[in-house]
Formats: sequence, structure tokens, C-alpha cells
Amino acid sequence: MAIRVLLVDDQPLLRTGFRMILEAEQDIAVVGEAGDGLQALDQVRALQPDVVLMDIRMPRMDGVEATRQITGPGRDGPAKVLVLTTFDLDEY
Repeated sequence: MAIRVLLVDDQPLLRTGFRMILEAEQDIAVVGEAGDGLQALDQVRALQPDVVLMDIRMPRMDGVEATRQITGPGRDGPAKVLVLTTFDLDEY
């Protein structure tokens, strides 16, 4: 069974690069993409990925808030969130 991954980043080129790297692995399937945190929430509900590869700094809703909502209390079998960003701020 493949690990189902959702890519969340506001940069389409980065999503494309991550997709190419991840899809080269036999046991990983990229099931969707989102360009901001609000889209990520919709995609998590619709696609139910195992892992969300999340950027921090995005328009409309940032990755920090989206992660809170995806992994917060009351979530049945929440997706795991891996935050990966090039944003250089230690507080994040």
C-alpha cells in the first residue's frame, strides 16, 4: 500500500519538484496539491492523505494554522504533517 501524500505550497514550481521526487518512489503516491492553507483543509477532507507536506508561509491561511486545524483535537485519524519551508524565521 502506497503512502498517500498531499503537497501544500504556494509555489507551483516547488510542488512540481516535490511531486517528481516523491513519485519516483514506488511506495509513495501524490494524491493532490494545494496552494494555500484553506485549499489544504479542503483537500485533506476530500482526499484523506496519510501525510501532508506543508509550507509555512502562504496566502489566505498559513501552514501553521492549517496544521493546527488538520491535527487538532477531535480529528479522527488525522494526517501527519511534515512542515518543510525555506522561510528563515526561528519562531516558525
